[in-house]
Amino acid sequence: MTQQSSKVFQSAKDALHDIKSGSALMSGGFGLCGIAENCIDALSEMDVKDLTVISNNIGNSGRGLVKILIQHKIKKAYCSYVGGNPDLEKQMLAKEIEVELVPQGTFSERIRAAGMGIRGFYTPTGAGTLVAEGKEERTFDRPCILELPLHADFAIIKAQKADPYGNLWFKETARNFSPLMAMASKITVVEVEELVELGDIPPEDVHVAGIFVQRIFKGSNYKNDIEFLKVKGE
Repeated sequence: MTQQSSKVFQSAKDALHDIKSGSALMSGGFGLCGIAENCIDALSEMDVKDLTVISNNIGNSGRGLVKILIQHKIKKAYCSYVGGNPDLEKQMLAKEIEVELVPQGTFSERIRAAGMGIRGFYTPTGAGTLVAEGKEERTFDRPCILELPLHADFAIIKAQKADPYGNLWFKETARNFSPLMAMASKITVVEVEELVELGDIPPEDVHVAGIFVQRIFKGSNYKNDIEFLKVKGE
């Protein structure tokens, strides 16, 4: 394994060298926007299994995290959206994977709570529904349920730019859940399209401070798939 600096690695495989079977993994992205393509490809080639994956959706139409899903490397998934993913549907119906559906706002807040050291919070979202099963309930101005933080051993995220210290800048909606995941994981692995010099990202433009990033590498061969192509006039 070759490193250029304390945080900069040569490849996704190098940056993920110590991930083990049974690890909890956060994966940034909204649909296919902002997903860590190189990291997912590396995981598909590694001998790991029984992963717990925390991601808004577990891939889509054969792309993204579906690459490791169809290899049966995911034991449990926390996600908000399962549409457009027949492979996940098939495994759910066959009881080959455990899936906990989390309302999207609750999903992001559970990740943020982990990063902020918050031990739990009450929310009205899901009260009186299947989401509330097995959870503590209290009534404030309305019935609320207790939700607990989501932590992970590793986070794999993609940013547009990083400097050698790990300060990150994201392009538009590719930012999505990734900054929160960087805070909620023990080891954050970031693939970037541009590695820049320290100081090239103005302080006011830093979306994630380098203190939350442990490993960086420059990605390549991005497909940047579009889920639903819309052009002007349609």
